[in-house]
Amino acid sequence: MNEYQNPYYQHEASLDSKVSQVMKKVYVKMFLGLLVTAFVSYFCAASPAVLTFFSQHSSLMWVILLVELGLVFAITGAVNRMSSASATLLFYLFAVVNGLALFPIFIVYTGVSIGKTFFITAGTFGAMSIYGYLTSQDLTKWGSMLFMALIGLIICSVVNIFWANGTFEWIISGLGVLIFVGLTAWDTQNIKKMAAMAPAESVGKLATLGALSLYLDFINLFLYLLRFFGNSRD
Repeated sequence: MNEYQNPYYQHEASLDSKVSQVMKKVYVKMFLGLLVTAFVSYFCAASPAVLTFFSQHSSLMWVILLVELGLVFAITGAVNRMSSASATLLFYLFAVVNGLALFPIFIVYTGVSIGKTFFITAGTFGAMSIYGYLTSQDLTKWGSMLFMALIGLIICSVVNIFWANGTFEWIISGLGVLIFVGLTAWDTQNIKKMAAMAPAESVGKLATLGALSLYLDFINLFLYLLRFFGNSRD
């Protein structure tokens, strides 16, 4: 019996194929979500009617942020009680709402600096996601440390809204980059582990959850890097 006829080898090959298929679905959904967000943001920033509307109803941005949080909790908390199609629909709805929330960056920063930062983000994200996928090192400990660091980052960001200290803002941005670089690798490995154990009927939902996690990592990494590489229009 050669190695290709060995049941253990066949099982491992089948498992690798299953994980690979799930990860492809994750990355495709994530990429499409980013495209939706980019299109909505650009359209809003280029539309005088939209700009006028939001200038007259600026408080709506807070509503949009609350809707975003609600959608994230709905997808992550209730995904097992909904169909795969419903979870996917909510993910793309979240991408649309996030596009509404992010369109001001096209007004604040130049298009060239946004494009440059996007490619820097894509390269950094890609490298860390590949590392998370291929490494044999268990990144479980990273998860707990990064989660605690993320909570601290959120608290510091809220404090700085009222303190408005420029130096502290740069420190927060630097920490944000490091945290989401780490989370990209950890989330990728975590999705890979779940893909290996997931039953066939839950693959679609897992792909949506994975896409949401990596989408959030990418967007946050992009926003923190934009504070370093973005050039103001003023």
